[in-house]
Order: sequence, then structure tokens, then C-alpha cells
Amino acid sequence: MKSTIPDNGVPITPSAGNSDRQENRQEASLHGEILLRLRDYVVEGNIPEGARVPERQLCEMLGISRTPLREALKVLAAEGLIELLPNRGARVRQLSQRDLEELFDVMAGLESLAGRLACEAITDAEITAIEQLHYEMYGHYLHRDMHGYFQANQRIHESIVDAARNDTLKIAYANFAGRIRRVRYSANFARKRQRWAEAMREHEAILDALRRRAGSELSDILFQHLRNKRTAAIEHLTEPQEGAPASP
Repeated sequence: MKSTIPDNGVPITPSAGNSDRQENRQEASLHGEILLRLRDYVVEGNIPEGARVPERQLCEMLGISRTPLREALKVLAAEGLIELLPNRGARVRQLSQRDLEELFDVMAGLESLAGRLACEAITDAEITAIEQLHYEMYGHYLHRDMHGYFQANQRIHESIVDAARNDTLKIAYANFAGRIRRVRYSANFARKRQRWAEAMREHEAILDALRRRAGSELSDILFQHLRNKRTAAIEHLTEPQEGAPASP
């Protein structure tokens, strides 16, 4: 499985700055880079569900101290990917089948609404940007690059939510999206169905409806898209695990 965590333990360090403003920007950039790599590492299943987060190992791989790592862990906890344990570090959040059913149904409702609203407000430029993301995602699919595919996929869904022009919806979506990000990624590995290919076909339909600004149609497609993802996620959850999934 592809990960953005470096194997050689090369420290992530900002370049020296000549002013407090430059140092603050570099510090923010450093924090963002650590957070991005750590989030990817968790989402891509490198730590089993329910397992403790190996802080020492992650510090060595990232070349950082415990303080910036724990700051990043607090963000992941707020996103719902991990749980902070009082005086005992952190562990990857484990979701039950019932949790998955409820969370995916809520996400299906939110994305369905976002699709309908987006078709009322989206600009031609935004549609063009989503088209570009779609072709980028398709390229990753052809090269069997799950990491790149998933990144582009999430940006497409987020772009549709942004185009809905509804801040309340956007906040609710971000809250729930973080809690199932890891599961959305792993669902593509469900062996009982060709979920990855199925999802790619569904995205073709999403793009087609969006181009036509067919709000009701896009709403239905997105709802079913999340329902299908829910089914695959539950199938993957109940499959016998043979270690961490490998990229297709």
C-alpha cells in the first residue's frame, strides 16, 4: 500500500526565515505537511482499527518530536479518525457495522442534497475544474494508483459540496466525512465485488449529470453512490483479513 510517510526518517524541517512572519508561515506549512502525511498513513490502513498509535515509530519515520506529532493527532481526533486516550496516547477509531450503516446513510443524504443545490449554483469554471479532477482520477485508476485516485476522488466530492453554496451543509459534511474517510478508502478493496471499477462508472454518471445541471438526477446518483460504498465497506469489514490490503 502506498504511503506518503518517508521510510528513511529524513526530518521535515522548514527553511530558515528572516522574520517572524516567515517563521510563522513555515511553522504552519510544517504542521500541514505532518498532518497530511499522518492522515494518509491512518486512512490507508497502516495501523489496524482499534490499535494504539505507535508514537515513537511515527516520530522516527517523520523525523519529528512528540510535540508536533501530538498536535497533529489532536486534529485527527477532531476529524474522527482516532481517539485520544487520557494519559495513554491514541488509538485508531473502530467502527461497528451499525456505525457504518448510520454514518453512510447520513453522508448519502448530505451528498444527495449537495448535488441538488450544486446544480442550481455551480459555474462553468467549477464544472471544468471538476472535469479535470475526474480525468486525473481516471488516470490514477488506469495506473492502479489507489492513493492518487482517492485524493482526486475526495476533492471531487468536496468540490460538489462547495458548489452547493451552503455553509451549514459544508460544516456538517466535513464533520461526517472525517469519520468515514478511512472506511471509504478501504471499501475499494472489497473482494466480493469490483468496487473500484464500479465506483469509476458511477463517477462517469455523476459528471454527466453535473454537466447537464440535472439536480434531481445527480441527487439520486450520489445517494446510490454512497449506498453502494456502504455495502462495499460492510463487506470489507466482515471479510477475513489477511493483513493490510495491498493496492490493486
